Amino acid sequence: MRLLRSDRGRTRPAPAPVALKLLVAGGFGVGKTTLVGAVSEIRPLRTEELLTEAGRPVDDTSGVEGKRTTTVAMDFGRITLREDLVLYLFGTPGQDRFWFLWDELARGALGAVVLADTRRLQDCFAAVDYFERRGIPFTLAVNCFDGAARYPEEDVRAALDLDPGVPVILCDARDKESVKGVLVSVVEQRFAELAERAG
Repeated sequence: MRLLRSDRGRTRPAPAPVALKLLVAGGFGVGKTTLVGAVSEIRPLRTEELLTEAGRPVDDTSGVEGKRTTTVAMDFGRITLREDLVLYLFGTPGQDRFWFLWDELARGALGAVVLADTRRLQDCFAAVDYFERRGIPFTLAVNCFDGAARYPEEDVRAALDLDPGVPVILCDARDKESVKGVLVSVVEQRFAELAERAG
């Protein structure tokens, strides 16, 4: 425990850091597990299972044919952004049949990252819609897969019909610094909204 020295020379414990909850959502195979793992300072909790023949009719692997596992509950990681600010990351499952878990995972969340793949942009519509309907602020992070076409922010925004206030950021879900930039965007967006309301 870190101690602070008061004016009179006495020491007192430093205040506990503020802990914030963020969701990481998006379509099947978009890189949510990779993103959480790239930035987590603890060994991330993963609930991945092998894809099976039984799931083939319901799991669309178009564009992610090499994918062998899928998240069936959540991913969990933690990152300390500053000495006084810790983020707890909850990655949601991407398939429709696991969406019943989203309400539980979203409870108490400060905001969210919606991860998108421009090769399958339609796969993130459900996540965008989910957070818009519930008034949960989010940043749209375009995961720049190797070989995927790059599009300007305004084109992605128009394709998804995003509100002007939703940040759109290009990122690499494998790169810690790139992911940190996305997470900082979510926190800054939320704090700006709260400050504006406080007025």
